[in-house]
Amino acid sequence: MHEYIERVVDLTDPSETELLNISPDEARKRMLAGAPESVRNFDGSFALVAKNGKEVVLARSLDRPLRYFLAKQIEGPALIVAHRIDAIRQWLEEQGFGDQFHPYYTRMVPAHYLVTIQLVGCPDPDPTYERFFNPVRNKYSTDLDPIGHDYIAALKSEVRKWVERVPENEPIGCCFSGGIDSGAVFLATYAAMRELGCDLGRLKAFTLSFGDGPDLQQCKDFLGQLNMEMFLEPIDASLEDIDVAETIQIVEDYKILDIESASMAVALCRGIRKKYPDWKHLIDGDGGDENLKDYPIEENPELTIRSVVNNQMLYQEGWGVGTIKHSLTYSGGLSRSYARTYAPGHHFGFKGFSPFTRPDVVEVAEGIPFIELTDYDVDKLYALKGDIVARGVKSVLGFEMPIYEKRRFQHGATSVDSLRENIPAREGKLRQKFLELYS
Repeated sequence: MHEYIERVVDLTDPSETELLNISPDEARKRMLAGAPESVRNFDGSFALVAKNGKEVVLARSLDRPLRYFLAKQIEGPALIVAHRIDAIRQWLEEQGFGDQFHPYYTRMVPAHYLVTIQLVGCPDPDPTYERFFNPVRNKYSTDLDPIGHDYIAALKSEVRKWVERVPENEPIGCCFSGGIDSGAVFLATYAAMRELGCDLGRLKAFTLSFGDGPDLQQCKDFLGQLNMEMFLEPIDASLEDIDVAETIQIVEDYKILDIESASMAVALCRGIRKKYPDWKHLIDGDGGDENLKDYPIEENPELTIRSVVNNQMLYQEGWGVGTIKHSLTYSGGLSRSYARTYAPGHHFGFKGFSPFTRPDVVEVAEGIPFIELTDYDVDKLYALKGDIVARGVKSVLGFEMPIYEKRRFQHGATSVDSLRENIPAREGKLRQKFLELYS
């Protein structure tokens, strides 16, 4: 019987794994040890590949992309692992396997799972999935004070650890809209820097403006109420500079809302980079809407409030591994769409951080008894986020945080009408542009 020789090509960037409590080598040993729950204790961001003979185990945090592709060689299977589709394609073409490539043949490792692949040769068995992050749901009572306190305390803890790792001579930029999530992150960053004795002159609140969106005034009002106007720095941009094809190439996706959001992120990052060629560190509020389930349910015909509050981490993971609607190419939820934040920052040379994606923060959110608090009432669900965060910010950070009506990033930086003129509202057109990258 022919003995296949397996090959693993790890194209990931080691610098993208930033673990605070364990070395990457020890982390890989734990991934192979058969105890998925131990991976939950990895503190930091990671995208890791571990190999033992013909067995390969992959894992990632919510804020790091990780993809793989299984290529066929005469001598045996070759598993290529990378952060991006284009890196996989480039390697295949360089090695003479370009005709095997199609973007939909690549697979995204879903966040919060160990993915185990057996490189045994043709036919290759399906990967197996073992969840390593499984937060307890509905553990809190309906008293919002302890919920808000624990949520913002967890946020502040993550922000503080991050600030401590930023060299003290380097500035920190908060991607700021004046909304609940970026507002809480900005105030947590301010509080952490103050407690650590940092020079607060290093901190800026960067706000994207195309001249006709409501966010800039909201940011002025937010910071004005707290006597913090000096931190605001508008980043002006032109809608003429939005290039949908460029955004799709950067994020390697085609979902309308994510392309809209990513286009704003591209404009913001480009503007900051032009103004500050050496700026490196950015922090943002991505993941906050997912944690507190604050998306317009009526805009998605696949969702009901029952599906939103009944399913574990629906907005972080989508319908989940093993379900019919789960995409092998993209996974789902924020596990898929975090590229809208990660990819533009990485493309322009920034090191970004989204503290709301950390398991300790998500775990508090999953413990909220959403059903009891809302009784399946959509308006009560939408009101919940501001109430929880405002209480927590007051309790933990000591600020009376202004709370404004929710707007998406792309609807605050510019008007909806202007957005529609520059980004097609039909997913089919965006998908076509995506496929054209590989034609």
